Amino acid sequence: MPPDKKHFLSWRPDICVVHHIFGDCQMSVVEGSGRTRAGGFGSVHDVPQLPAGFTAFFESWLIDANGLRLHAVIGGNGPPLLLLAGWPQNWFAWRHLMMPLAERFTVVAVDPRGVGLSDKPTAGYDSDTLASDMFALMSALGHDRFAMVGHDIGMWTGYGMAADQPDRIARIALGEAIIPGLSPSPPLLSDDRWLSDFLWHFNFNRALDINERLVEGREEIYFGHQFATKAGTPEAVAADARAFYIEQLKRDPEALRASFDYYRAIDQSIPQNRGRMARKLTLPILSFAGALACGDSVEKELRSVATDVQSVIIAGSGHYPAEEKPAELLAALQQFLAPYAASRLA
Repeated sequence: MPPDKKHFLSWRPDICVVHHIFGDCQMSVVEGSGRTRAGGFGSVHDVPQLPAGFTAFFESWLIDANGLRLHAVIGGNGPPLLLLAGWPQNWFAWRHLMMPLAERFTVVAVDPRGVGLSDKPTAGYDSDTLASDMFALMSALGHDRFAMVGHDIGMWTGYGMAADQPDRIARIALGEAIIPGLSPSPPLLSDDRWLSDFLWHFNFNRALDINERLVEGREEIYFGHQFATKAGTPEAVAADARAFYIEQLKRDPEALRASFDYYRAIDQSIPQNRGRMARKLTLPILSFAGALACGDSVEKELRSVATDVQSVIIAGSGHYPAEEKPAELLAALQQFLAPYAASRLA
């Protein structure tokens, strides 16, 4: 084989993807249905400062699932691992962890409905529907059972998935959120100034219509403030990453609308989650949080609804540990997921 040409195969029972690489040009031939290679801004081919060699291991795909076309970045070798980020991020939030995880897992980092390159319908942002989306995505990829990591709103969805179809999830790591409907709601006028500053966006985002009109054209101000005040320090999330997330929200008005629809759907998600509390989760769960953000509150809430909870609180991290302290979060995930990887090799 010439030194400038290589090829590799990704297999599942009904699909063979043959990747041909000639220098910097990669072509993918998909035998089977359900996936289309994705390009453009927000795909692996047009994002800022990916780790070196990233696109040799990962590709962007558009996958039909649950009546939507969802964007997922997929690569690696081993049992499947779903990564689901939260507001106002997308698959890119996991970039520092994905290559190390791909050494032992088939990594699926997804843009859920309304986010990034995925479809942006006007409904379906409640917990039940979001959980159904992710199960449909993994089924479309041929993964009946998998492990999962969910951050922020991804934690909301992950809890719903673990409660709704626990037999499909081997292990789940959930972090940096409080799930609507599980714990008592914080007071509207809190005595704690830090708590008020940390959570004020919930009610703003949950408003109808007015928030788009206030934020459109001022995305850098609003979302820039979120990153600066919820991270451990104002610059803890890299400037090029912040600019990328904000640009994706600016380019498509439907993306901005959908980002708020997640919070508007809290009206539906609260009773859905309260119904799930009738049965405690028994699968292994890792709670993770930044010491400068949610702290021990994630563990406390998960212990109220689950029987097998481990916890890690990451020193020096705010709300975005995958970007602020990726090495620390990676180590915790690798340790937690090791039994899952070993069981699939047995």
